[in-house]
Amino acid sequence: MRILGIDPGLQVTGFGIIETENTRLLYIASGCVKSGAGDLATRLKSILEGLKEVIAAHTPGEVAVEKVFVNTNPQSTLLLGQARGTAICAAVLAGLPVSEYTALQLKQSVVGNGHAAKEQVQHMVRRLLALPGEPSPDAADALACAICHAHGAKLGSISTRGLRLRRGRLG
Repeated sequence: MRILGIDPGLQVTGFGIIETENTRLLYIASGCVKSGAGDLATRLKSILEGLKEVIAAHTPGEVAVEKVFVNTNPQSTLLLGQARGTAICAAVLAGLPVSEYTALQLKQSVVGNGHAAKEQVQHMVRRLLALPGEPSPDAADALACAICHAHGAKLGSISTRGLRLRRGRLG
């Protein structure tokens, strides 16, 4: 199974592609789609076209996307949601099934701690995929999304024992 993981962002959208072979995870590719400057519609078009190219070049069978978290700035959350929607559209237009995971699920699946730092995620992604160097933060998050999907993490299956719900978020 070939999985495309996507870490959506309006300026930089990370992508990571892995393949599963029995219980092994094989690194295929990773990188970033940069939307550059311009108005919102132009930037979203850049994300859509960039992800369409990635999908065409690597032919994944499934897509895993990180869910948007609620930010303190509603405008930033709205913009991030539009980038995320564009990423999902790229997958759906290619006829690919899409699964979604929270940052807590991704970190729990890759690091074993839902509150791990970005550096910990980068380090564990590097180890799990036997990469020669640290991937960029955006690519690492996208690869973590693909790894989480490969591990079969479904909403609610990752332990939230000891965590409390605060303002709609686990903490």
